[in-house]
Amino acid sequence: MAGHSKWNNIKNKKGKEDAKRAKEFTKLGRYIMVAAKEGGADEEYNPALKAAVEKAKAANMPNDNIERAIKRGTGELGADTYEEIIYEGYGPGGIAVFVSCLTDNRNRTASDVRHAFDKFGGNLGQTGCVSFMFDRKGVLAIERNDSINEDELMLQAIDYGAEDFDSDEYGYEIITSPGDFNKIRDSLSEEGYKFAMAEISFLPQNTSELTEEEDIKNMVKLIDVLEDNDDIQEIYHNWEIPEDLEI
Repeated sequence: MAGHSKWNNIKNKKGKEDAKRAKEFTKLGRYIMVAAKEGGADEEYNPALKAAVEKAKAANMPNDNIERAIKRGTGELGADTYEEIIYEGYGPGGIAVFVSCLTDNRNRTASDVRHAFDKFGGNLGQTGCVSFMFDRKGVLAIERNDSINEDELMLQAIDYGAEDFDSDEYGYEIITSPGDFNKIRDSLSEEGYKFAMAEISFLPQNTSELTEEEDIKNMVKLIDVLEDNDDIQEIYHNWEIPEDLEI
């Protein structure tokens, strides 16, 4: 299960994430703005905003940036209009790729995404061509710490309603239904646990390996180019990333 989630991807690119912090803050700011615009500035009554803020805090986004993004979303600092667009397609070797975007220019984003797929051996598909291969789940990731008792954490997570629990040398991963995500996150947070990742994600039902070196190189490049685009919020795929590969 752990290999199916984005937590596995994050482990493999931790250093690169640090180098892209400013770009990540831009994307998180958009995420917060849209959530605040759609549901208001009160996190207690806006679960989407609460999830967005928690995600930003997990990425160490400064509180000033978070508050500014909320105010932009509610119109206090001027209005920004972003729409959510989903692109689906296939990467090298037939890897299923699911791309979530927030953009203020649909044509620009579509062109950029199509170019990336074409350049690195993939192709965009029709809506629904790969989304059925993914399940929408809540993902809570906690980095391994000597102060954490794994059995205790597992029992607490299950008691609160978690669907699955797994661990490896990097940390612990808790999978929830989307409906139980906020309750389980808040309950574990009250127990003192800190999350390296806390978000609603799309997890592949099955994963696929790439055996050709050229396909692996192109898949890495495709992920890099898509991640480097400010309009793209999340990239989900069913590639089983080799444990020894740094991306």
